[in-house]
Amino acid sequence: MARRQQEKSQETQQELLAAALELFQERGFFGTTIADITKKAGYAKGSFYRHWQSKDDITLQLIEAKLASCRARRTEALARAATLEQALEAIWDFLESIMEDKSWARLFLEFTIHASCDEGLKASLAQSAFRLSDAVFAELVRPWVGPKVPGEKLGALNTCLFEGFLIHGVLGTGTLNKRDIRDAAKRLILTLAADAGK
Repeated sequence: MARRQQEKSQETQQELLAAALELFQERGFFGTTIADITKKAGYAKGSFYRHWQSKDDITLQLIEAKLASCRARRTEALARAATLEQALEAIWDFLESIMEDKSWARLFLEFTIHASCDEGLKASLAQSAFRLSDAVFAELVRPWVGPKVPGEKLGALNTCLFEGFLIHGVLGTGTLNKRDIRDAAKRLILTLAADAGK
């Protein structure tokens, strides 16, 4: 009996996650309420609160799951990298896999704006489970750069380019494409790493 209840609870959670994701993609983070999520999934509001305390919590879980699926491919590619340039290609393959889904870019940007007004949420979102943090970037490129190279600063620059391009893409200006931003990021990181290593 307890096992069946646990399975039903997991099933309910997955259905609520799927409903939230679909609504976020249709209406955005700001345009979706908990009531919308539970209604779409066919559950009472209480079912939502058995799994999450807020819309923020379910959103963090969705973002974490999305990034985890992309990270597996990045890890495999980094294992094959022999140079910093190849490592950057693997990192940008990972970042582009996130960019390809415009609704994900929109959700990430909306949620980032929302999180910027809440210190606790901002701290959560800065963790490596939810983004390519400066510290994670530094760790990823460490095998190919010397100890004098400021890996976290390189990571911050890379993240600025990536997140700026997300905004550019959501606005649909079309001036830059993924190849432009990837090449610019690689040139910048390779140049700065070489200069710092001298």
